[in-house]
Formats: sequence, C-alpha cells, structure tokens
Amino acid sequence: MLTKCLRELEEHSLVKRVEYDTKPPKVEYSLTERGKALLPTLNGLYKWGEEQYKLDHEEID
Repeated sequence: MLTKCLRELEEHSLVKRVEYDTKPPKVEYSLTERGKALLPTLNGLYKWGEEQYKLDHEEID
C-alpha cells in the first residue's frame, strides 16, 4: 500500500525517487518543489485536526 501511494505521488511530481545500486537495495524519496508547495496547506490541515481533537476531548472530560 505504501509503495502504491509513493508511486502515485511520484507520478504527480510531488515526490522524487532516487534508487541506489547497493546491497541491500536503497531508495530515497524527497519532496519536489511542487510537493513543497503543499506544505502550508498540509500544516494548516494538521493544525485544524489538532484543534478538533482537543475540542472532542474537552467535551468528554
């Protein structure tokens, strides 16, 4: 499942995959500039999720 997700991100130019000819095999992934452009939005979504989590747990206490 992870491999499928990484391949899709690569197909959409959000991550770059570098494969090294070593034993054992080694692969590195990094964000492309296009992928980095998503970071502010993803960070905002993460912050929103944290706030919702806190609100949900305040109601239980």
